[in-house]
Amino acid sequence: MTMDAAAQELPESLAETPDHTARNRLVIAILLVSTFVVFLNETIMSVAIPHLMVDLGVTAGAAQWLTTAFLLTMAVVIPITGFLLQRINTRPIFLLAMSVFSVGTLVCALAPGLELLVTGRVVQAIGTAIMMPLLMTTVMTLVPPEGRGKTMGNISIVMAVAPAIGPTIGGFILGHFDWRFMFYFTLPIAIGALILGATRIRNVSTPRFAPLDIVSVILSALAFGGLVYGLSSLGEGAEHPSPIPAFVPILVGVVAMAIFVWRQMRLASENKALLDLRTLQHRNYTFALVTMAIAMVALLGSSILLPIYTQNVLGLDTLQTGMILLPGGLLMGLMGPIVGRLFDRVGPRPLLVPGVILVSAVMWALTMVGTDTPVWAVVAGHVTLSLGLALTFTPLFTSSMGSVPMPLYSHASAILGSVQQVAGAAGIALFVAVMSLRTAASAAEGLDGVEALAAGIRAGFLCGAVVSVLMVVAATFVRRPTMATPGAMPAGH
Repeated sequence: MTMDAAAQELPESLAETPDHTARNRLVIAILLVSTFVVFLNETIMSVAIPHLMVDLGVTAGAAQWLTTAFLLTMAVVIPITGFLLQRINTRPIFLLAMSVFSVGTLVCALAPGLELLVTGRVVQAIGTAIMMPLLMTTVMTLVPPEGRGKTMGNISIVMAVAPAIGPTIGGFILGHFDWRFMFYFTLPIAIGALILGATRIRNVSTPRFAPLDIVSVILSALAFGGLVYGLSSLGEGAEHPSPIPAFVPILVGVVAMAIFVWRQMRLASENKALLDLRTLQHRNYTFALVTMAIAMVALLGSSILLPIYTQNVLGLDTLQTGMILLPGGLLMGLMGPIVGRLFDRVGPRPLLVPGVILVSAVMWALTMVGTDTPVWAVVAGHVTLSLGLALTFTPLFTSSMGSVPMPLYSHASAILGSVQQVAGAAGIALFVAVMSLRTAASAAEGLDGVEALAAGIRAGFLCGAVVSVLMVVAATFVRRPTMATPGAMPAGH
């Protein structure tokens, strides 16, 4: 392919004209604001879990499904977005995502109990699952390589800061209102974003035919669902043993995942794969993907344990817990654009390696928390963790997506999103499972309730600390992405 031919294949949205530049910036800005709103819901419920356990009369293992079901649904739906982004233009798919999210938020606000509340969270997650790949794919299509670090820095605010400040907002609301007001707070913002997008957003993509393999959709649901459900069953087993042994859904998930991967590899040669796994042929993308997965385990796992620790061990209320987590969330917001600009100058490794080392160090420090740990130490630990994650996410987003050719952007963003959410869901399930089992064992040994819970929380963080060592190793292999020809594809496409 000649350079002239490659240029002709570029979408019209990349043309360097004032009208196109202004339109592209507006589209990205609306997508950023909307994605921030939907991602806020990933962790806004985490600070409310101890409150809901009492209010709804459920266990920690059951209440964690408010977050786990959200992440699990995203993991099941995101693979389908690779198909949707190829078949549907920018504006209609945006309107679909925000409409579904708004309906789910309304269901949550009106829910009388846990069952309908989880249902509403699932509906919310469907809209959220579409927004993330839509944002990533649009940015990679519209922004030239030399400016992606800055834009990805803004995206890191959405991907990392929104979940990080979710507990703070949730804590403030719970300190003054009923838990339903967490959704009454989000609903008008979501509707406002929907109206803004309906009136201002423009189509910037070029739809094309893409097949949908139903068998792959079913296999992906069984794979991701089985793994996370099995891990979650371990968490509930200490208090309410499941009628189905936890190893059964885990085994189903592993087998379904193996078949799913085999089928995608077979369908890729015919360009019919739900997720084109040839993106993994790009070594830099794969290492960034692994590092991102482990970082999500640390972020979402700590976000579920820290509120339980501060409220049930240290005796703080939801508002105080939210204020403890606020400085870290603000720091991530401030660091996002700065890290993005630094990435454009120095590349990923000078930022990424120190970042993952900080995250690992904090995870190890959290294995020593107890009933007498001072609050300032918890704040300092969370701020340091947030700094490490701020140095981590932007280089990973930019390096991973920048390492694949343009025709694979939708598949790369879908794989990244799927792995990111499954890792977060698995991290939450694993942390709570270990916490519950260790708490029950400590109580059986004669420790009082608070001491036993503290021991369980330390055990949960120990899992995260061990896994974080793997993140440090993987991060050392991430390099600055090679600027390839936009239309280039791996052999065999």
